[in-house]
Amino acid sequence: MGRSRAVLVAACSLLIAVACPAVAGAADGPAPVCDRQPTGYEQPPTGAVAVDPAVDGDLAAKTAAHPAGTTFWLRPGTHTLGQDEYGQVAPKDGDVYLGAPGAVVDGRGVNRAAFTQQARNVEIRGLTIRRFAALQDQGVVNHDSGDGWLIENTTIEDNAGAGLMAGARQVVRHSCLRNNGQYGLNAYQAGDGITGLVLEGNEITGNNTGDWEAKVPGCGCSGGAKFWAVNGANIRGNWVHGNHGAGLWADTNNNDFLVEDNLFEANDAEALFYETSYNLVLRGNTFRRNTLVQGRAFAARGDNFPAATVYLSESGGEPRVPARTSAIDISGNTFEDNWAGITLWENADRFCNSPANTSTGYCTKPADKASCTAGRIERPPAYDDCRWKTQRVAVHGNAFRFDPGRVGCTSLCGRMALLSNFGTFPDWSPYKGTVIEEAITFHQANRWHDNSYSGPWTFVVHDTSKTVDTAGWRAAPYSQDECSSFGGGPAGC
Repeated sequence: MGRSRAVLVAACSLLIAVACPAVAGAADGPAPVCDRQPTGYEQPPTGAVAVDPAVDGDLAAKTAAHPAGTTFWLRPGTHTLGQDEYGQVAPKDGDVYLGAPGAVVDGRGVNRAAFTQQARNVEIRGLTIRRFAALQDQGVVNHDSGDGWLIENTTIEDNAGAGLMAGARQVVRHSCLRNNGQYGLNAYQAGDGITGLVLEGNEITGNNTGDWEAKVPGCGCSGGAKFWAVNGANIRGNWVHGNHGAGLWADTNNNDFLVEDNLFEANDAEALFYETSYNLVLRGNTFRRNTLVQGRAFAARGDNFPAATVYLSESGGEPRVPARTSAIDISGNTFEDNWAGITLWENADRFCNSPANTSTGYCTKPADKASCTAGRIERPPAYDDCRWKTQRVAVHGNAFRFDPGRVGCTSLCGRMALLSNFGTFPDWSPYKGTVIEEAITFHQANRWHDNSYSGPWTFVVHDTSKTVDTAGWRAAPYSQDECSSFGGGPAGC
């Protein structure tokens, strides 16, 4: 029994009284969730407060009228929250919301949020929550990022903004996050206090229907799920597919992520984008037909930057940041007919206090921000500590399969990459010229080995002007992919 399946089965038996469908093993991929939720809560549990869908606002009113720790049972039918845009439910600590079969909470395109405020340990199970009008970067469920919430066997779909926000120790299990306008999940909490986040056995699909990257160019504000400054996340056994942008995007000072046994399929952009973050284990996943929309767009405009299925941007292992690993370990994954493979990138101009750092106000975890300034950054320890480094990355034991005919590409596809740019600004930067190109390529312990390749792969190395074939990639000075095979056979020396 695989890790994700074992954990899910155990959790189902301990936490809920309804049937949990089996989760397929890694070889089969996670089971579909949307439109396949288990039937449960046909009758209210003893002591539960019944909520009447025929009474507009009944859910909010009864929540306000009862003490913390109340269980609410939503009868079959469509529950509404009034005609005010601020019509919403404000749970109290420990409140539980159970949906009878067919129970829907519908914002009707009027209400901004469904469940708000910062109560702790709220549980939502068996509901469909849809058509809320959240604003940019705001969410519908757990709008204010309360801690300890459990979202289980629930469908959150067709909302504006993010379907779901997150707080510390939040668990999202066997839920459908579908066709939301910006994100399925926006894991952001003011004060950066999210720890111990669990996403397990969910289907995350079709999100970013609002095409936010076109609406606000350069916003970095879209995807199936977005994570900001999350310290500790387990992401297991999910089906992340068909999102209009990245599948999962970890952006700025995330740390200690375990991403395993997921299926990433047909996401328009990167399946996984790990940006200015630390310490990741990425293992046992399947990546299939990702990045085709983004890759074709790059190729059509002649952009030679290596679009990636797994994109590490200024992210690496850092022993000084506590986690279950001090590296980024990418192992045991299967890549099938994606636009490209893995890109390891570091922007030479992006560092703490640089105007090229789009995460405004944030600094690297090891650095003293005050030292990352002109006249001080040139000296140790600031010189090393002020950069988010793509370092200590191991890519090993993976299978990379690429058929350009099936992908439908003729150029700028089927590439792996390890590179930076020529540093140019700001004027006080100590990282100008080829300093970071040399560092990421030769001096930061980034290594491919023991992988299996099939198809016509090429390798972008050092900078965008240098593309080498398999022989060049394996030969000095790069010396990558020792003990790897390039004919589709098993790896090994």
